[in-house]
Amino acid sequence: MKKLFFLFLLLGTLHSSYAQNVDIDLLTRLNPNQPNSIVWRGATSSAYPLSVGVPAGIWFYATLKNNQSLRQQAYAVGGSVIISAALAEAVKLSVNRPRPYTTYPQLVHPYDASEAGYSMPSGHVSLAFANATALALTFKKWYVTVPAFAWATAVGYSRLYLGEHYPSDVLTAAIIGAGSAYAGRWLTQKYFQRKKEHKNKGGL
Repeated sequence: MKKLFFLFLLLGTLHSSYAQNVDIDLLTRLNPNQPNSIVWRGATSSAYPLSVGVPAGIWFYATLKNNQSLRQQAYAVGGSVIISAALAEAVKLSVNRPRPYTTYPQLVHPYDASEAGYSMPSGHVSLAFANATALALTFKKWYVTVPAFAWATAVGYSRLYLGEHYPSDVLTAAIIGAGSAYAGRWLTQKYFQRKKEHKNKGGL
């Protein structure tokens, strides 16, 4: 039994080491010596403003048009962003993974080596994919879905290009963001459904 335990421990260690090697190998292929592209810096810089601005813009437009259904969708998109931000921060504090340029200073060349916080997952990417997925679920039009996911993917690539995250950080963040969008949509629907039922009962 002890031998079996140590075998599993050894296999887990080897798998972890292999995964880390794949992570850093892929990152060094995508991260140049001087990551200063204005395109990818712009993609990264857009993540937080758009994540707040998109649901706020939908809500503002819905309010101007007095469109209750669209206003509900704005809450769903905004809720997705909030859930994603909370989950990403919780995972960061649980995993405590250092930034790649901290662990591999000779291999990774960051654009900004002063970014605060841990590496796993990427907060930028989780917010971008929460927004993109929420918009896809809300509007279900290709001219909304395609640009939204193209933007989210660009944000993900930019975090690798700029040397701020490992590929696994970006992948994990995308999953968290997409999952948060489904959760945000479900919670919003439940909330408004109960609100409607309560209003109907009050009117009886």
